[in-house]
Amino acid sequence: MSRSAASRPVLRRLFLRRLFVVVLTALGLVCAGLSSGAGPATAASAFPDTVVPAPVSETANGTTFTLPAGATLTSDDAGTGGYLAGILRASTGYALPLTVGATSPGTIALSLSGAPATVGAEGYQLTVSRTGVLIQAQQAAGLFHGVQTLLQLLPGAVMSPTVQPGPWTVAGGTILDYPRFGYRGAMLDLARHFFTVAQVERYVDELALYKINYLHLHLSDDQGWRIAINSWPNLAVYGGSTEVGGGPGGYWTQADYSAVVAYAASRFMTVVPEIDMPGHTNAALASYAPLNCNGVAPSLYTGTNVGFSSLCVSLPLTYTFVDQVLGELAALTPGPYLHIGGDEASSTSASDYATFIGKVEQIVTAHGKSVMGWHNIADAGTPPAGAQAQFWDTTTSAPNLAAAAANGTKVVMSPANHAYLDMKYNHRTKLGQTWAGLIDVNTAYGWDPGNYLTGVTGSEVAGVEGPLWTETIVTSADIDYMAFPRLPALAELGWSPWSTHSQTAFDARLGAQGPRWKAMGVNYYHSTQISWPAGS
Repeated sequence: MSRSAASRPVLRRLFLRRLFVVVLTALGLVCAGLSSGAGPATAASAFPDTVVPAPVSETANGTTFTLPAGATLTSDDAGTGGYLAGILRASTGYALPLTVGATSPGTIALSLSGAPATVGAEGYQLTVSRTGVLIQAQQAAGLFHGVQTLLQLLPGAVMSPTVQPGPWTVAGGTILDYPRFGYRGAMLDLARHFFTVAQVERYVDELALYKINYLHLHLSDDQGWRIAINSWPNLAVYGGSTEVGGGPGGYWTQADYSAVVAYAASRFMTVVPEIDMPGHTNAALASYAPLNCNGVAPSLYTGTNVGFSSLCVSLPLTYTFVDQVLGELAALTPGPYLHIGGDEASSTSASDYATFIGKVEQIVTAHGKSVMGWHNIADAGTPPAGAQAQFWDTTTSAPNLAAAAANGTKVVMSPANHAYLDMKYNHRTKLGQTWAGLIDVNTAYGWDPGNYLTGVTGSEVAGVEGPLWTETIVTSADIDYMAFPRLPALAELGWSPWSTHSQTAFDARLGAQGPRWKAMGVNYYHSTQISWPAGS
């Protein structure tokens, strides 16, 4: 037998062995794909893994879109189109010409037609193909929210104010998205420390990235009055002249306030102004002696204790004062709500409190607005139709609030031990307070606004809000540090369906925000609960 003939069985065995290995390997990959979501399933699951709040649904198509240098942009809404163009031009350096109301779509198209009815007033459908991006919505707010999702699908450097190298790629697929709750808010306290129009507008831009749609401004407290009232000028000039720690304070003119209202509206955010009463009123009482029961004005206050001040409930002038203040504010505020505070009124008797809140609610209604107040207003009886009560306590039971909710009062959820952005992350946090507990990311995320308070569930819950009190907050960097990364956690609770709630998945998506915040110059807290990308 020749040598070549003798080697044929060996070669045959080697070939069969290699073929067997290849087949086993292929079978292993298939099995792995079936069990772990590899292949097309991996693309589908990876498509939204950078998006906060989590979308309602998403489907990948296996393609990738790369924004070309010659890309064009069309939009049925000029404001949202201009907003997106401004961000993309700054970071990509591309010209990105914008056409409003174009008959043929651009490389990126924002359309107010073709969206499914399920998206409602704020939802959208985003479709990414190999050749372009289409965002469809029924109203302009939906286009704006869809733009935020698109920006999160792009590399984080897209948020840079200076030109970056790219490439600017987006995974292909379709996202269908709309909010769980209609009220998704953030509150900023201007009374304890004053913040300028520019500082608040900066915060508005940051909030808008996470589909926040209400900006609650705490405009008065013991330490300062921050909005000019023409009929009571000393409120701002004198009552606004200090802040916690004895700083210079400050106040907004009515034009300043209107500028913030307009800027927020350009980001599809409604302003809710708050004048806190009958407590938290020392700045007002110090400004006008006749507002005091004894006719003597107290000194201005720069401390942080609460509960010592009260408007004079029995004084007719008190209600003239309230009527004129709220009347001027109502005229400046296109949104539906005036927030009357109502918390921590420990210097007001229960009967006086009930009398006062009842009269003030009538004043708000007379000015064509709906009442909003801290949940304590429910202790004065069921608020009027259309009212919202904001829950801030650390318990899970508020019987009077539950009774009011059963009678039609909507509840905004802000439990202090989950939602207060001024609480410390841990005992080493230099800023903030601890009275409601320590709140790191997982605590901020780990509750359900729709099923938190006994007797307040489902449609009785209007939404969720993250208040930021400013006893220790002085700069925009301080605001950033306390709001991020917890504010996006609260935003997801307000927007995303509860079925998407997963701490592990959220933590991964939140980590993906780090490069975006770095590009924007956001001074965020690097929570140890989150794996942040290197360099972010």
